[in-house]
Amino acid sequence: MDAKSVASSAFAMPLTNPAYPRGPYRFIDREFLVVTYRTDMDALKRVVPEPLEVTEPLVKYEFIHMPDSTGFGAYFESGQVIPVTYKGQKGGYVHAMYLNDGSPIAGGREIWGFPKKLAEPRLRVEKDTLIGTLDVGSVRVATGTMGYKYKSLDHDTVLKALKAPSFLLKIIPDVDCSPRICELVRYYLTDLTVKGAWEGPAGLELADHALAPVAELPVNEVVSAVHILTDLTLGLGEVVHDYLA
Repeated sequence: MDAKSVASSAFAMPLTNPAYPRGPYRFIDREFLVVTYRTDMDALKRVVPEPLEVTEPLVKYEFIHMPDSTGFGAYFESGQVIPVTYKGQKGGYVHAMYLNDGSPIAGGREIWGFPKKLAEPRLRVEKDTLIGTLDVGSVRVATGTMGYKYKSLDHDTVLKALKAPSFLLKIIPDVDCSPRICELVRYYLTDLTVKGAWEGPAGLELADHALAPVAELPVNEVVSAVHILTDLTLGLGEVVHDYLA
């Protein structure tokens, strides 16, 4: 393959058999359990990069089931999103994500800069309780519970919240392990349809783990919890800040 052919066909690794197809990516019946909790403000400030700003000591812990996504297939995801502002615009900074599927880990990291790592999250209904769990190997790292469909939420309110931007810190190393790309990326969810939304009583428990340190943002108080069923498209991102410029 000559150099021109390489340049024209290169999209993702490996060159002749990319780990994922080109986006954007459509998700059908994507299901969220999101537990919002109060944590330590100093702990948040240690992990949120400027120019993002933290205004409240809150974290959204997410358990997500994706049964039908174009290119990525079916998988589970779990992690933490921190409410922030960027130049006055409210959004969420994606701090940590754990998945059980290789192609969305590769695609999420390489395209957007999602902080994805391999683990074993789950989301299921057990009698009258919605249960989210995150295991890293044989160690249980997170458990979230919510009363199943206790109270319906207004779909328009949920839709507005889902349309808010999210922010990522994209880091790609050079061959000498110095950063070749270090950028703040903003992205949006688009083509949204809210199929169901509920709130209810909730609990969240986080455990210490050296390589999945979700407990470094400790749970001081559970504030609220929502259960959402949606169809959506994960839009491609845009760079809003270059740390190497």
